Amino acid sequence: PPAAACARGPALASRAPLTAKDSLPRELLATLCERCAPADNPCGQAVTRALQEASRRQNPALQEASWSLEHAGPALGAACQELVRQAVGPAAVTGPEVEPQLLALAEALAPTCVKTGQLPAPLLNAAAVQQGSRAPQLATLHTGRAVETRPIEPDQPTGAGDAFRAFDRDELSGVKLPMAGTGSDGALRLGYAPALKYAVSFQVRATGPGSLRAHVRAPDGVGHPGPEGTGFFVDPTVCRFQGTGRWEICKPAAPLLDVDAVSVLPERPGVELKELEIIGAR
Repeated sequence: PPAAACARGPALASRAPLTAKDSLPRELLATLCERCAPADNPCGQAVTRALQEASRRQNPALQEASWSLEHAGPALGAACQELVRQAVGPAAVTGPEVEPQLLALAEALAPTCVKTGQLPAPLLNAAAVQQGSRAPQLATLHTGRAVETRPIEPDQPTGAGDAFRAFDRDELSGVKLPMAGTGSDGALRLGYAPALKYAVSFQVRATGPGSLRAHVRAPDGVGHPGPEGTGFFVDPTVCRFQGTGRWEICKPAAPLLDVDAVSVLPERPGVELKELEIIGAR
């Protein structure tokens, strides 16, 4: 249809709320959305508008946004990319809290993007882990099969010369964790090459508090740029440990996929990492 016809979409939407008895304008809108090019697609535009509203702490109509996404036709891919860029990506990184309105919208829209293969599973699961109870629906969308897991030692530990002591099965030895610099990967970076396909739980024994973050590959432009142009990654916090000297177990809300590294960050000086087990699969 001509762009002028596509431009009438918002007017049709306002004349045909989802609850209206007269469904003719809504049917016309659905037809337009299924045929209009992505650049002019009223449903795609409605999804983008909803995401922008949510990021400004406004409350977009979730049902309307879901309907628009389901009927976005040729604009579905672009709409899901917007969801990734504006909501799921920011929800998967450790940092400032994502607006609750944006999380609610992500929970409403993600199922359609998952169903159509437009939302990368590693990113979705990273967001589910980072947000936990703030966006519990995200963890329910993981559809992967069960895999056999075991403790897997990292291939490339960096940051402390005696990092191997955290994996020597000797609870008397350990690694003194230096405080990480601003913007750094962490006091200790435990790299995997090739990446871990799955990481399902973390067992820590430490003398002092800290956290673990997973580095999960992300689409271009989402999350943080990797070192030396190695693409982008998100870094959900996968474990917070108290450091009682006893084993502490962290089981994230969803399995982490495509994990390039796990970083260990102490909360104060003098923390010693006695043992760490990363349970997963290659």
